Amino acid sequence: MASGFFAILDDLAVLLDDTATMSKVAAKKTAAILGDDLAVNAEKATGFHASRELPVIWAITKGAVINKVILLPLAFLLSAFAPWLIVPILIVGGTYLCFEGAEKALEWVLPHQHAPVAARESSEPKVILSMEASKIKSAIRTDFILSIEIVVITLGTVIEETFMVQVLVVSAIALLATVGVYGVVALLVRMDDFGFRLITRSKDQTGFSRSALKAIGSALVSSLPYIIRVLGVVGTIAMLLVGGGIYVHNIESIHHVVEKLPALLGDLTIGLVVGLIAVGCMTLYHRIQSKRA
Repeated sequence: MASGFFAILDDLAVLLDDTATMSKVAAKKTAAILGDDLAVNAEKATGFHASRELPVIWAITKGAVINKVILLPLAFLLSAFAPWLIVPILIVGGTYLCFEGAEKALEWVLPHQHAPVAARESSEPKVILSMEASKIKSAIRTDFILSIEIVVITLGTVIEETFMVQVLVVSAIALLATVGVYGVVALLVRMDDFGFRLITRSKDQTGFSRSALKAIGSALVSSLPYIIRVLGVVGTIAMLLVGGGIYVHNIESIHHVVEKLPALLGDLTIGLVVGLIAVGCMTLYHRIQSKRA
């Protein structure tokens, strides 16, 4: 009886050790995607009224958790019974990322219609909630696609391991991708509040402490708008890189076209080309639909 109990403990220890080892390997391989995930989601989770930032991030986080709950069982089933479906799913997701990235890039270089000021700055609860819901849905869709790549890459690193190790490692990385990314995003968007608190607290201090707290607080408050702008640019580039990378790494003919270019430049180029084609197709589709209407 005792020997059986200790055998179970030994098996459990081996399982946890294998899981920890493979989780480190998987984390290294998905580090770039997690970085892109952070940049993209930080850009998606900004631009709201200060009082609505955390509720919006919480709503996106809940959507991201649901994404993982849907994706993880599907990933294990596809890996076991239909591995040939994984690449086409990645391609579809990559096309969407390229489309979103190219659409954002076009907004930088071409004149476009802005939402009416009254709509963007309206204090009407219905208008605000409608705009929030639209951005939240877009953020959750983008998270779903990034999550597919994270889960697939992680699964690829443990494909030779036992099923239980696969489940534990992929689940651990998925949890890290959700809690870690959105935790950092929440800290970023509330950075100015922390800065204001430091400035307020500095009034109760004297000498060096007062100067230091005030300087740090002021730096946090003044730098946030620039950080948000940088994240917007980085997030857009990240969508093009990830989307283009999916095409380059999974379609051999495209890989050969850009193989002489630096990896990042090749992924970015393909991402932009695919994105512009997708934007063109969607624009043509909307024009045809409007003429029919």
